[in-house]
Amino acid sequence: WLSIAYRKLSDVDLVSKAKNGDGWALGALVERHAPRVNRLAAQLMGDLEEARDAAQESLVKLCTRLRQFRGEAQFATWLHRLVVNTCRDRLARQRIRQTEPLSLDDEPAGEESDPSRAALLAEKRRELTAALARLSPNQRLAVVLRDVSGLTYEEISRVARMPVGTAKCYVHRARARLRVRLEETANG
Repeated sequence: WLSIAYRKLSDVDLVSKAKNGDGWALGALVERHAPRVNRLAAQLMGDLEEARDAAQESLVKLCTRLRQFRGEAQFATWLHRLVVNTCRDRLARQRIRQTEPLSLDDEPAGEESDPSRAALLAEKRRELTAALARLSPNQRLAVVLRDVSGLTYEEISRVARMPVGTAKCYVHRARARLRVRLEETANG
């Protein structure tokens, strides 16, 4: 039966076939990696419902963005990064919703409804995003998992597949570089 044959193929072969339009190969990739995607999303999100949604979104992105995979890293590494980025984006959207609720009243809600404050917050967010983008991928991943997701260094080690000491080093360096970049933008 066809799917049994596909289950035996390597990720490299499945990716190649899927990029050429083979739906069975794409299905085999999703089936093979769904448990890992679910576990990773659960570790990163904390909330089970959010984790399920993030895992589903990640698997959809796998299907829609597979052509972007260039084979410079292992497929599992690429997928891991896709899941981490999806979870990070979902957590950021949650934080924005939690910290900046929309006022349903017609009356201004004081400082929160101040357009200049909203513009300042948006600018700070842009500066932080730009500073994060200038970090190495490993530093960005480690600091986001630590400071945005609130993971312990041991959890970062498992999720990012790096030694605990390396995770600590990346977080420390990332924070230092972010501090310098944000001070530069504040002073310049």
